[in-house]
Amino acid sequence: MITLKELAKQLNVSVSTVSKALHDAKDIGEETKKRIKEAAELYNYRPNKTALALKVNKTNTIGVVVPDILNPFFAKVLHGIEEYATIKGYDTIICVSHEQLKKEVKSVELMLQGRVDGFIISLSTETLSKQDFLHLDQISLNKKNLVLFDRTTSEIDCDKVVINDQKSIYDATRILISKHKTKIAFVSSIENLPIGLLRKGGYQKALVDHGLEPDPNLELDLTGSSQPHSLIKSFLSLHDFDAVISADNTSSLMFQSIVQSEQPELMNKIMLIGFSDEKNALLSYPKINYIDQKAMKIGEKAAELLIKRIESKEIDAKPVTFEMPFEIHIS
Repeated sequence: MITLKELAKQLNVSVSTVSKALHDAKDIGEETKKRIKEAAELYNYRPNKTALALKVNKTNTIGVVVPDILNPFFAKVLHGIEEYATIKGYDTIICVSHEQLKKEVKSVELMLQGRVDGFIISLSTETLSKQDFLHLDQISLNKKNLVLFDRTTSEIDCDKVVINDQKSIYDATRILISKHKTKIAFVSSIENLPIGLLRKGGYQKALVDHGLEPDPNLELDLTGSSQPHSLIKSFLSLHDFDAVISADNTSSLMFQSIVQSEQPELMNKIMLIGFSDEKNALLSYPKINYIDQKAMKIGEKAAELLIKRIESKEIDAKPVTFEMPFEIHIS
């Protein structure tokens, strides 16, 4: 590979002229641009991105940290981030924290060393439980922009993309009540997360607001269980219910599958609503009713907010929290 200086020497022009021509500068003639670009291709010239990044203090790269890449929700968010970033000319580097604070901290440190322009992060379970956000402060100290999504914290002042977790479950519960369901069970595997508690609160509030007494016996917590199937089977044998609200995609699919296996006659009597999307809802039969968080749009919006910050000249613009509208789909 030839260097910029060597290419300029071959063409008998200045280094500045070559650089401007390759960047389509208006003060360079079209014939000169064509000659320089043809020569660059002939000699296999490639710009030194690292040197350029150091010169302009910008890499056109964003760092993304998610708790679980196998979770369909996070996979779709990543798709949205990557697609929007590509359109805007940015690359993405993705790290997975595996729900661990230590891995999340290490991911941030590594990407700060790699000089990313900003971060998009969904916090790990351990980060939220320990309320340890020092690594996020490091992002600010290094003058990098940050967007949090889904799992956020009020302790960090930055742009955020969320849904109204409490309202989403409240509205879903209200739909069940409107269909004359009075014994509504609640199942969750995320009660160790703030969003899990908000969703449970939405379920309980909807019951109270519609004259129904919340029954703790109809609340099934699968969080951290090594034997969730056994817990669900036991729940089915002990309790009478006519509907189910799930706080997350995993518990809803699991619950419906076990009902079909253990008590198939119940499928015609109960109604279940969980978190999912159109594609994953089709993985269950009958097709599950679901709350769609618009995961891909969350990713697109997070990338949009971050890139806007990176490219903005308004240094003191106040952080915004964007609330993504959700949709409830009933079959």
